[in-house]
Amino acid sequence: MVKAINSALDNAMEKDDSIILLGEDVGVDGGVFRVTDNLFKKYGKDRVLDTPLSELGIVGFGIGMSMAGLKAIPEIQFQDFIYTAMDQIISQMAKLRYRTNGDYTLPMVLRTPYAGGVHGGPYHSQSGEEYFATTQGLTVVTPSNPYDAKGLLLSSIELNDPVIFLEPKRLYYAGKMDIPDDYYTVDLRKAKLLHEGDELSIITYGPAVPLVMNTVKNNNINADVIDLRTINPFDVDTVLKSVQKTTRALIVTESPKMFGVSAEISATLAEKAIDYLSAPILRVAGLDIPIPFALEEYYVPSEKRMMSAVNKIMQYR
Repeated sequence: MVKAINSALDNAMEKDDSIILLGEDVGVDGGVFRVTDNLFKKYGKDRVLDTPLSELGIVGFGIGMSMAGLKAIPEIQFQDFIYTAMDQIISQMAKLRYRTNGDYTLPMVLRTPYAGGVHGGPYHSQSGEEYFATTQGLTVVTPSNPYDAKGLLLSSIELNDPVIFLEPKRLYYAGKMDIPDDYYTVDLRKAKLLHEGDELSIITYGPAVPLVMNTVKNNNINADVIDLRTINPFDVDTVLKSVQKTTRALIVTESPKMFGVSAEISATLAEKAIDYLSAPILRVAGLDIPIPFALEEYYVPSEKRMMSAVNKIMQYR
């Protein structure tokens, strides 16, 4: 995924010289996870900017650049550091089109690694996607594999509105697949059906996708597996079509259960698919506590927790 995102940035910068990268250590060092490796060398200090340690400044500069005709792609080194910039994200980035009656748009993609995978605890491993998903005016995207990572990022860059692009750090180096070197896009508005089945619909995204796929295959679960790709707006039609077929739904996310993305998906199903459901909608999610350092594997969803929910749904009468 690291190389796929790097390839997307390279393709985009080669195609459009208005694109500017900025963030802490994104230049000379190529980023803490090496996502921007070699881009400083290729495009120079005027287009790949190492910034001071100021998330508020990084996002603010990106907004100003994008208002002025550039396309800024700022990076926040860890999503956990983003909260000092929330005023800029919520009050400026998300609202510019609306507060100017469409006179200004903001073609800006704010990238950041998120979720577990490095045992970084409550300051380097949070899944905070719900903060962005509840901020209207933002498109919130998270890939689960290298192919989608590149295509979704290029689609996000083409969008004429602000995008929060969440990169699951546990998947940066977790697996490989062949992807095109050339420019291509993946539809931001369309979820992907990863596995087909008749008895259960499993809705997931981002860092939880490999867990779900492995659990389904290891236990021969007869289920649709839907990778949302985009959290807000999520592809309601694909989810509803699947649930109407299977009549059962399980939502798996790494983010906390209370007031999170899984709650919104569950509420949508309760409103729009209640006539089709033959069992309660269940959720397997992160625990409702700050993510711990040493016990990360107990915090995030596991095959055991997932199978417990699957069995409960399938045995419901």
